[in-house]
Amino acid sequence: MRVSNNLVGLLNFLTFLLSIPILGGGIWLAHRATTDCEKYLERPVIALGVFLMLVSLAGLIGACCRVNWLLWLYLLVMFILILILFCFTIFAFVVTNKGAGEALGGKGYKEYKLGDYSNWLQKRVTNNKNWNRIRSCLIDGKVCESLSKENSTTQSQFFAKHLSPIQSGCCKPPDSCGFTYQGPISWSKPPTPAANASQDCNAWGNDATILCYNCDSCKAGVLQNIKSDWKKVAILNIIFLVILIIVYSVGCCAFRNNRWDNANNRWKPYA
Repeated sequence: MRVSNNLVGLLNFLTFLLSIPILGGGIWLAHRATTDCEKYLERPVIALGVFLMLVSLAGLIGACCRVNWLLWLYLLVMFILILILFCFTIFAFVVTNKGAGEALGGKGYKEYKLGDYSNWLQKRVTNNKNWNRIRSCLIDGKVCESLSKENSTTQSQFFAKHLSPIQSGCCKPPDSCGFTYQGPISWSKPPTPAANASQDCNAWGNDATILCYNCDSCKAGVLQNIKSDWKKVAILNIIFLVILIIVYSVGCCAFRNNRWDNANNRWKPYA
């Protein structure tokens, strides 16, 4: 066999092995998932596992067994995947270009405003169906639990904390509300609302399942987290794109080898 065929076969064999635990994890989630967040993940994980398994089998059989139509299908899927990743990388950089935390004087954390982010991202979290699912994941993930365990934290200690965007937006009321600190997730409302109070002030509740999960500041905190993650993913996508282009090029060489060998076998004279 040619080197390119062997290389494509080896890469797809490794991908096939990788798809087995991914598919197994999706099936496990389907049977063991107890929260809405876990149930939401099961279908994408299973779909990813099946996709990787089928594509790797097509590439493996096409390259090693010289099945041209399977190798052609494999290359077509790879080409589409390269285009999708390229478009997503550009899109991720564009939609995450806006939005940043606002530093507060004497505070170790920042606050985030929903209007500072791109309209496309805002629409994702202002949709009630989407936000109910996200809020359920935040509650199930107990993002504010670490703060609730620190009841002995004084006001000055809390204000000096470096909170994550989600903790800053979802686990405490916005500073503009003028609430009185009682504990990390316990605040008392003033008798008269502050002049610059927002709707988030009315949405706040000291109950651990309410807090500021319905606040715009919480949605902004989630978007800031998504923004940071997407930028990291976009950088990884660039590396992955380079690898995919190299594999695609090697696959094209294997496909050319298959056609060349098939042509030679077709015209080989009978003994």
